[in-house]
Amino acid sequence: MNKPFADKLRKIASYVPGEQPQCAGRIKLNANENPYPPSPRVAAALRDFDAATLAFYPDANAHRLKNALAAQNGLKASQVFVGNGSDDVLALAFQSFFCSDQPILYPDITYSFYPVWCGLFRVPYETVPLGADFRVNPRAFDRRSGGVLLPNPNAPTGIGEPLALLEDILRHNADCVVIIDEAYVDFGAESAVSLLPKYENLLIVQTASKSRSLAGLRVGWAFGSETLIGTLEAVKNSYNSYTLDAVAIEAAAASVEDDAYFRKTCKQVMDTREASAEALRALGFSILPSQANFLFATHPQKNAAELFEALRAQNIFVRYFDLPRIDNYLRITVGTDAQMARLTDALKTILS
Repeated sequence: MNKPFADKLRKIASYVPGEQPQCAGRIKLNANENPYPPSPRVAAALRDFDAATLAFYPDANAHRLKNALAAQNGLKASQVFVGNGSDDVLALAFQSFFCSDQPILYPDITYSFYPVWCGLFRVPYETVPLGADFRVNPRAFDRRSGGVLLPNPNAPTGIGEPLALLEDILRHNADCVVIIDEAYVDFGAESAVSLLPKYENLLIVQTASKSRSLAGLRVGWAFGSETLIGTLEAVKNSYNSYTLDAVAIEAAAASVEDDAYFRKTCKQVMDTREASAEALRALGFSILPSQANFLFATHPQKNAAELFEALRAQNIFVRYFDLPRIDNYLRITVGTDAQMARLTDALKTILS
């Protein structure tokens, strides 16, 4: 069929999310979701929510949630930005801060949404190769750029870098915005929040999807100087003032305020992560050191793509990336102890 308008459409390779299997009895370890339910305070907030208020627009500034996040992190509410998941926050940050003709810099092995946003928003970029051990070399970022984007811990490797390395990069990139993507920071890495008073060009992005078990709610946030947060707010309000609905604001605030439950479930995930890493090493896997809620594993005698398909045939879903340098690794989300035991048993059978 002739489509004379087709040459005017945006041509872009979109992000491909992890598979969402619906089969009964599945073990879903492919999307870095939390295996535990959200805080009981979230359930209470949902029960107590007055549905009649949905007739009105939500608080465009999400004051309740911003105040809770500010109090927890020792910041002012004017240093907090919230959005529809950290993906939304990052997309707005790309539009707000990466506006020069200089390329932004980010690691060559990282979150696969970054090049998608660069294509969508026409942001030039260059990837910075990680070392053979998948660690960041701060000197590789010592060049003129339009911005720096660094996930910490990184995905899909799970490796976290120390605060001193992050500050080193900040010191050498004072003329652009440096974004630290901390989606997995609550599972053992050190947050860069303490660096905010020293670096006005630092933006930290976090999410409620992982450590707070709220992936289905879609809430994320950023911390930064009032200059950066004010710019984010202006860009957001240019096309959608109400990025968070009223239900999300109440439920997310309730989660943030339940610090004890948050710490308890994070510890459960970390304990299971370490036990699972040992169990996989006993089967011959090499595991990268993880400070996230997943493991990045490779087996010297077994092809990762074949392992991925063999697990999938048993309704155990992990993530495989057919990409240079990591095409013989599996990314395995940390589930419950029972789920990880089933994974280990399945791998024993496959490997034998």
